[in-house]
Amino acid sequence: MDENVIAAMARWPGVPAVFGWLSLNERGQWRLHPAGDALADADAPDPYARQGTSITSPQILQFMGRNYECDETGRWFFQNGPQKVYVRLDAAPFVLHTGNPADGRPSLHTHTGLQVTRVASWWLTEAGRLYALTDPGPGLVAGRDLDSVLDALRATDGTKVLDVLEAGGAAPPGLTVQGPATDNSPLHFCKEADIPSRLGFVRLPRAD
Repeated sequence: MDENVIAAMARWPGVPAVFGWLSLNERGQWRLHPAGDALADADAPDPYARQGTSITSPQILQFMGRNYECDETGRWFFQNGPQKVYVRLDAAPFVLHTGNPADGRPSLHTHTGLQVTRVASWWLTEAGRLYALTDPGPGLVAGRDLDSVLDALRATDGTKVLDVLEAGGAAPPGLTVQGPATDNSPLHFCKEADIPSRLGFVRLPRAD
């Protein structure tokens, strides 16, 4: 976190947090909701319908990435000076992209620019999304990078995970894999709706 942000927090303690003004979509794009309505559809069938306005300024994006944190309840927020701005997560706290291959395996980094050095577990859902519990935090593999990550994952006997999945239709119990930032990490199959509880984060943060 930036030093000036830490100083602002100390100078103005107790500034109320805000909800509904910021979201992160499944492509790793920060979205501003000027009407504060990001959570207006929280109880609707599609709670992510309000897309907001894309934030594109490189300086602002870098500032947000440096000051992006999680509270003890699994709610993620952007620390904007002394104020917490809680984030609606359309998929996960981080969106993961591939980089230059290392040891024949693509590297991974978050949408905020953090390098992933370890994946503790992988989670594949019925919606075809691949999530990872990484050292920076829970992340969704971006759609454009999904094929390359799946292609790089191998069972411990060297079999491609894609071949295993095609044969059985799901990740069999006890399957461990090797791949990007991964050595003998478990691969689980679960429902999309169960991802937040399994990975420990809140998609639709509300005030206490």
